[in-house]
This record gives sequence, C-alpha cells and structure tokens, in this order.
Amino acid sequence: MRIFRITFINQGNIYLLYAEAVRQAGVYGFIEIEGLIFGENSSVVIDPSEEKLKNEFSGVTRTLVPMHAVIRVDEVEKRGKSKIIEIGKENNITPFPSSLYTPGKHNDN
Repeated sequence: MRIFRITFINQGNIYLLYAEAVRQAGVYGFIEIEGLIFGENSSVVIDPSEEKLKNEFSGVTRTLVPMHAVIRVDEVEKRGKSKIIEIGKENNITPFPSSLYTPGKHNDN
C-alpha cells in the first residue's frame, strides 16, 4: 500500500496528514485526499493532537484542499503521527496569499 504525507495550511495552522491516495481533484484548484490514515484504535497511549484530527475528519471519505494551501506532498515508507502545528514565530513557514486570483479592473464606460 502506498502512503502519502500531506502538509497544508488550514485556518492558521499546519496540518500533517497521512493518506492512501492524493490526486488532482475534479474541482479546479484543489487536490483530493482520500483514505486518511490514523493510529490504531487498540493503542494504549492516545496522542491528543492526532485524536483531535481523527475527530475533525470522522466520517470523511475524501477531502479537497486548495492547491495554494498545500506545502508539501511526500510518498513515505511508513505512516507517522498526524498532527496540527500552530504557526508561530518559531516556525519558518509562510503561507501563500489567500487569494489565487486578483480581480482585474473593468471599465464600464
């Protein structure tokens, strides 16, 4: 099974997710992430950040993320911990501007 690590910005935080499939979505400007992978339910130790992500994406079979929010997509050998990282002064990641297109001037004269 192929495993992908996807890093993207969402609401001022950096999301690090693992999934079985990543591809360009049918909706222009978005990537589709399908088959999200989280830790085993039988684990004795529960990671609160991963549990928060698991709850946020419960019932989601696939999600669409804007291309301009994606920082990186890697194919990895094994799954790591999914997590949410707050963007702060200690991080060296700067988000792209939020608008993909700028409106042009229209003269209706």
